[in-house]
Amino acid sequence: MDDEPKSHAAFRLPDPDVVSRSMADIAERSQRVVSEWLKRQCEQSPQLDPLNIGSAFLEMTARLMTNPASMMQAQLGFWQDYMTLWQNTTRRMLGLDTKPVIDARPGDRRFQDGAWKDNQVFDFIRQSYLLAARYVQDVVKHVDGLDPETAQKVDFYARQFVDAMSPSNFLMTNPEVLRKTVESGGENLLRGLNNLLADLERGRGKLHIKMTDLDAFTVGENIAVTPGKVVWQNDLMQLIQYAPMTETVLKRPLLIIPPWINKFYILDLRPKNSFVRWALSQGHTVFMVSWVNPDERLAEKGFEDYMREGVLENLDAIEKATGEREVNVIGYCLGGTLLGSALAYMAAKGDERIKTATFFVALLDFRECGELKVFIDEEQLKSLEEKMSRRGFLEGDEMATTFNMLRANDLIWSFVVNNYLLGNEPFPFDLLYWNSDCTRMPARMHSFYLRNMYQRNRLAQPGGISLDGVPLDLRRIAVPCYFLSTREDHIAPWRGTYWGTLLPSGPVRFVLAASGHIAGVVNPPESGKYSHWRNPELPADPAAWFAGATEFAGSWWPDWHHWLSGISNEQVPARVPGDGKLKPIEDAPGSYVKVRLG
Repeated sequence: MDDEPKSHAAFRLPDPDVVSRSMADIAERSQRVVSEWLKRQCEQSPQLDPLNIGSAFLEMTARLMTNPASMMQAQLGFWQDYMTLWQNTTRRMLGLDTKPVIDARPGDRRFQDGAWKDNQVFDFIRQSYLLAARYVQDVVKHVDGLDPETAQKVDFYARQFVDAMSPSNFLMTNPEVLRKTVESGGENLLRGLNNLLADLERGRGKLHIKMTDLDAFTVGENIAVTPGKVVWQNDLMQLIQYAPMTETVLKRPLLIIPPWINKFYILDLRPKNSFVRWALSQGHTVFMVSWVNPDERLAEKGFEDYMREGVLENLDAIEKATGEREVNVIGYCLGGTLLGSALAYMAAKGDERIKTATFFVALLDFRECGELKVFIDEEQLKSLEEKMSRRGFLEGDEMATTFNMLRANDLIWSFVVNNYLLGNEPFPFDLLYWNSDCTRMPARMHSFYLRNMYQRNRLAQPGGISLDGVPLDLRRIAVPCYFLSTREDHIAPWRGTYWGTLLPSGPVRFVLAASGHIAGVVNPPESGKYSHWRNPELPADPAAWFAGATEFAGSWWPDWHHWLSGISNEQVPARVPGDGKLKPIEDAPGSYVKVRLG
């Protein structure tokens, strides 16, 4: 928005017939949505504070009242900055140059429109908000006497509130939205209301924000298209063997265990960014686990079932398919936690079939597990377990909402502005399509995982967890291990994943990639994006590791392949799916991955 107001002639009135038909349609759809929502509320037990936020903020308030001087000092600093902003705004209106009192963090995309700085009014709104946001966050971060868990929860939800109150999220205080409303005669708001209703209809009364064009992608047609065959399956998973891309391959096959929180094709989105395709081009025989999207029939599947059916049975299957007992294995995120557990189990059993282990952004020691810890207190776990006991599983959208809250501005509010205020349709984006393809969690497994790992950190304790009656001790893992973490990871913080490198007794290589939990992992060398850090030493403190690390340009993928082939580089003729003792069941990517919720 320019400093001079636009003339009234620039405002285009919408077609009255279009508005009338749209409003009638909206009224009818709204009635259905509300009826569906009310029906679902009657089926659920009332929970006044399911996230257990109230007690945390009551404790914070009590602590603040014991130290009023600190509160007054914070308020005084805030008002001094605010008066400076008033003075600077007045000077700007008089045509004088001023410097901003506060500016948004680099990378904050909420205030990219030029009017946020060029127009005095919107510049004042923007800086007022940033000052207030800084004040709120400073107050909650410096409350003395709070235990760490309560302090983290207060900080997290204060930030959720601050992000929600951003002026960019409201029609009358967002210059880009106001400009489009004037130019379109309000049609953007009408389209936005239709988008909002469509999202509510998809969620049956619960808001499911559409992040991408869901009709632009089809699994097996334009994503997850690397050729292969499903050669083995059980209740929990299908095993895909991919067709080779080289005449000879490494003798040891490669098994990839993805997380079952999301679907495997994050590693096979499209040919240009497919880790699977790249690994095939480097001469690996790649096997991929494709997890089932569980329902109530699998409610009693536990963590040990995932180990048996997702790791041990697959090792048997790979031997039948290739004749090889020795295997290299990758575990991604929760799949890496499962891999570490399976390795400790196999060490206790004397099973040495896994010869190398690679952990992509995976936690083994959960002492520093980031803001997900906010959702793992006893009250919330009991509430979650009550829900899961009724249904037999955790709904996929509930898990997705939790992860989206960790990056609310990027994964929630940016879409609120784009879809509902600007009235735009979201762009087709393969990564966001994958992110929207939710999966459920079996009740027994998920409760075990949250309580024993996130809440109590028992996996890192020798004998702290037993699977199939076998106490696990990660110190017995003697195979060479490669740990890949990412510097901006909001799900598995790299300092938390680093603690896991100190547990195995065998040789360990730790590499830190730039970017986050997904983009830092899915980073093909051809993209030329993102650097990575290496340090052959493993000091006890992650900060010391980083201080001694060297930064290298580009993807970490070649470093991983060089490490793995350096351990064993023996070659054999390429293996074609179906040539071994396992015959193909169906074409990749299989049927399990195609089951979508809703």
